[in-house]
Amino acid sequence: MSFDIRVDKRLGEASVSLDLTAGEGLTVLFGPSGIGKTSILNMVAGLLCPDTGRIAVAGRELFDAATGVNVPPQRRRAGYVFQEPRLFPHRRVRANLLYGASDGAGLAGVVAMLGIGHLLDRWPRTLSGGEARRVAIGRALLSDPAFLLLDEPLSSLDRARRGEIMTAIERVRDEAGLPILMVTHDPEEAERLATRIVQV
Repeated sequence: MSFDIRVDKRLGEASVSLDLTAGEGLTVLFGPSGIGKTSILNMVAGLLCPDTGRIAVAGRELFDAATGVNVPPQRRRAGYVFQEPRLFPHRRVRANLLYGASDGAGLAGVVAMLGIGHLLDRWPRTLSGGEARRVAIGRALLSDPAFLLLDEPLSSLDRARRGEIMTAIERVRDEAGLPILMVTHDPEEAERLATRIVQV
């Protein structure tokens, strides 16, 4: 199984729970804003510790409250694409892509997959929202991840840019061979991109 997630977490007055077993492909966590979808991604990434439960990705156990297993975030090999691209403003696109990469061997393949070859010498401040999102996805892929986490990767984009990023995510889904867990509250995104949709 790609994702085996059973977690509960109390956050102030609210609680977040998920019981999910998913096969290969892209799994969408679908539901309204503010329901805790990003918190679930943060638990899978190791940035937030569940109160109870277990998390395993592609057969590798990352967290188990019963046995005390809690793999540190830097050892989980999660490629995390946040709602905002979070590119380094003082590094050109090429340097942003290679940040965290063990070497540049995969650069050409990722650049071709995402169609960002013409951006390599640009500064982040000169990129459109869609271009910056594609660079952020590329950087995550080049970090040699075991899986990808995508948090509302199409938020705040106009329709043309959203179409551009959906096409890029489809390519990653079909060509990268990685388990992907994505958060969205948009039914069009979920229906187009998901191998399976999980209502949260």
